[in-house]
Amino acid sequence: MRVAALTSHETPPEIEIQDRPAPSPGPGEAIVRVEAAALNHRDLWKLEDDDRLTAEDLPFVPGGDLAGIVEETAANVSTVSEGDRVVLCPLETCGTCRFCREGPENMCENYSSYDGAFAERAVVDADRLVELPESVGFVDAAALPIAYVTAFRMLQRAGTTAGDLVFVPGATGGVGVAAIQLATILGAETIGTSTVEPKLRTVESLGLSHSIHTGDPDEMRTAVAAIGDVDVTINHLGGPFTRVGLEVLRTNGAMVVCGRTAGQFPEFDARDLYFGHKRLFGSTLGTQVDLEKLVGFVETGRLDPVIAREYPLAETARMIDEMRSRNAVGKLVVRPQQ
Repeated sequence: MRVAALTSHETPPEIEIQDRPAPSPGPGEAIVRVEAAALNHRDLWKLEDDDRLTAEDLPFVPGGDLAGIVEETAANVSTVSEGDRVVLCPLETCGTCRFCREGPENMCENYSSYDGAFAERAVVDADRLVELPESVGFVDAAALPIAYVTAFRMLQRAGTTAGDLVFVPGATGGVGVAAIQLATILGAETIGTSTVEPKLRTVESLGLSHSIHTGDPDEMRTAVAAIGDVDVTINHLGGPFTRVGLEVLRTNGAMVVCGRTAGQFPEFDARDLYFGHKRLFGSTLGTQVDLEKLVGFVETGRLDPVIAREYPLAETARMIDEMRSRNAVGKLVVRPQQ
């Protein structure tokens, strides 16, 4: 089978299409013929950050989001069968810590996430496969597990409800787009920002209530304040946008942070946090139940995942370059069978 593998630590990273033996399932595992696999920023971090991969990890097959068809299962697997249409929940947990026992499972003390989706076939934990209705396509399904599940869990963690005002700096990224769509489904009003005006127009067509064309934190703060006091900030950027996201919150408002694409070490005034009784949460991915709910949203027509472009497996490196350029709105998806 073919895989798209990282073979060096050079920047930009070197991706090669390699042939490997067909895999066999171990106990509790299934083999999935991968029909679609989506790219996420966490894949870039694993490819480019010195603290993520070592020379011993190479060659490395990235990709955490996949959807496809079950081709084979281990003898002890009863949750899925050959021929099932599935999407993978990429969450990997220990199953024994207090959060695995009591929930939510994405708080697992030994949390990890799946890699290996950029391949014609993938070996996965069969219990992490979610069945896909016939009406849900593989490309749409592959868009859901990381970006949409992350955004959905963040909105839930903040207690987002109908009538809330939700602020999403960087609303044209993967998690940003998902947050705008899902907040709209929940009945919330939304504010989104971007430095690229045409990308904002695209997100407006997805339900964005108020668009702000700027990447300057001070301009952003002023523009958001003119719209109203924010109930929830969905922050996947980190860096200087953490301070802005906190300052625009109303008393007892909540900011949820899931990433740091704009900076790993944010600064803010702690007085604003405690005098404003504001709530600050961290959040990583979500639960398998969250993914099941989102599949249901797509099945019933409530959610239409945004797909920017599709690529054959041989053009995985070009897909990664496209994400690095930040020109796309929506998910970039590789089709390994092409």
